[in-house]
Amino acid sequence: MVQTHRRNALLKRYDPVPVVFLCIRLLLAAVFIFSGFVKAIDPLGGSYKINDYLLAFGGFWLNFQAFSLVWAILLAGFELVLGLCLLARVRIRKTAFFALLFMSVMTPLTLYIALTNPVTDCGCFGEALIISNQATFAKNLVLLAMSIALFIYAKRMHPFLLPKVEWGLVGGFVLLSLLLSLLCYAYLPLIDFLPYHKGVDIPEAMRIPEGAPRDEYRTTFIYEKDGLQQEFSLENYPQNDSTWVFVDQKNVLLSKGYVPPIGHLVLSNSSSDDITEELLHHPGRVYWLVMYDLDKTSGKGARRAEEIYRKALAEGSRFYALTASSADEVANFVKEHDLSYPFLYSDPTTLKAMIRSNPGLLILEQGRIVDKKPWRKF
Repeated sequence: MVQTHRRNALLKRYDPVPVVFLCIRLLLAAVFIFSGFVKAIDPLGGSYKINDYLLAFGGFWLNFQAFSLVWAILLAGFELVLGLCLLARVRIRKTAFFALLFMSVMTPLTLYIALTNPVTDCGCFGEALIISNQATFAKNLVLLAMSIALFIYAKRMHPFLLPKVEWGLVGGFVLLSLLLSLLCYAYLPLIDFLPYHKGVDIPEAMRIPEGAPRDEYRTTFIYEKDGLQQEFSLENYPQNDSTWVFVDQKNVLLSKGYVPPIGHLVLSNSSSDDITEELLHHPGRVYWLVMYDLDKTSGKGARRAEEIYRKALAEGSRFYALTASSADEVANFVKEHDLSYPFLYSDPTTLKAMIRSNPGLLILEQGRIVDKKPWRKF
């Protein structure tokens, strides 16, 4: 009898269940903190991704585009606060409930995205870690299962801090997330995960290494004969048989090849001349003032750049404003703000990936980015 009680006491003492749920709580906290933090330091990037979703869904959802930045900041803050509360075991029962609620919404949403691919990646980890839509759904299934388990077990967990202290911590976490997002929005992300980060050699980042894997496709041809259509491969299509009439061609991607950190970059002047290579290999310093959409550009920042333009001319450097707006919009913008620097044109997605400021300044030396400045620091 004594031995039985001793064995039961030992089993209770070394119960593995609390350890398992401690690991689940800490793992969920780590994922939410990482996801919320990388979004919080890049709220403008988060708003771009939300806009991509709204454009893909179309219709009714387009009415919410004006609020994409607010949504981005709130989403980042919610995830970051949730993760910090899980880590500190603050209001654990309510936190476990909100974690379950969040994953109950996100899991079916990412299932839809995995099936339909309205966007190329979900943006769940911002620019810090880009994963496929299918991998995102698989990740969320695991997180949902963990959230369910933690929600059930949280009923057995008791607070170890006074309620006032816990609510004080929650308020501090909320304030921290908001300040972080607003600071990074006003200036630049605390950590730059963009392909055009400081120190990158753009020509090198655009290069595909020799021997790197290329995209592999399966090509099929559809031909018609006597009213019947048939598919052929590259090896057996009726190349010299005039009785077959070509109808269509299909290319199916079998495997994705090497993708350079920076894709195709084109900067063209008002005459549609591509001067990208000329600027990337210019022996002196080159200034790029990025203003992807002039309708959303700070006029104050654009005017401040005039002083930098004059300084660039004095030192023999080259200075261009880069935009995706039309020539007429450029002419109106230049007249409205009394600007004298020249403009080049590029793709809006490329310009958004250069710097999270509108306008924002990139300083290059022989194709390498040596500095980046938001317009508030001009």
